[in-house]
Amino acid sequence: MRSTTQPTGRIRLVKMAEIVEGVHPTRMELLEMNKRIALAKKGHKLLKEKRDSLVMEFLKVVDKGRDCRKMLIADMSTGYGNLIKAEALSSSAQTESIASIMPEFGSINLQFSNVMGIKIPKIELKEESRKAEYNPIFTSSKLDEAIHDFNKIIKQILNLVETEERIRLLGNEIKKTKRRVNALEYTIIPRLENTQRYITMRLEEMERENFFRLKTVKRKKEKRG
Repeated sequence: MRSTTQPTGRIRLVKMAEIVEGVHPTRMELLEMNKRIALAKKGHKLLKEKRDSLVMEFLKVVDKGRDCRKMLIADMSTGYGNLIKAEALSSSAQTESIASIMPEFGSINLQFSNVMGIKIPKIELKEESRKAEYNPIFTSSKLDEAIHDFNKIIKQILNLVETEERIRLLGNEIKKTKRRVNALEYTIIPRLENTQRYITMRLEEMERENFFRLKTVKRKKEKRG
């Protein structure tokens, strides 16, 4: 009679290294394995949806970051051009003197918003009155334009910093989510399904062995009778 302690027949097709350790071929274990597979597949689906949403958001923010950099470069070029013209029309000393009396910007307020479980920073500039304490009659209009340009540039720099940080955080989250999706798709779910097949085949093997044993006992009884 074949031993019931070792896997036989089709069970050898399932490599023991590819199943969950410590499982026992019982009906309860099979039901539990079915639940684990269903839960893993549901988690895999949700993570794939999250990954795809993150990638779409990432691409949008990358486009925004590219536009921010282009605008910043253009405005810095305009601002420095106006500053050079202002110095040419008045003098470097006068321009530096006016720059030194310009009031500082207001404080920066940092807040966070939740985007798909990620804390995304939001930088806000609390602007205060920044009226220059100089007489515009004795200065070039290019200086006023340069001041306006650089005020705008400061806001764009903060916007670019916020956008770049958003890109970094989204990129990191995409990497983590992809690792989880791949782990479920290529390791966890296949191992659970292999274990499910192993338990099913082992139960079928045990049923055949029990059936064979009962037939053998019955034949012996019939011979004795």
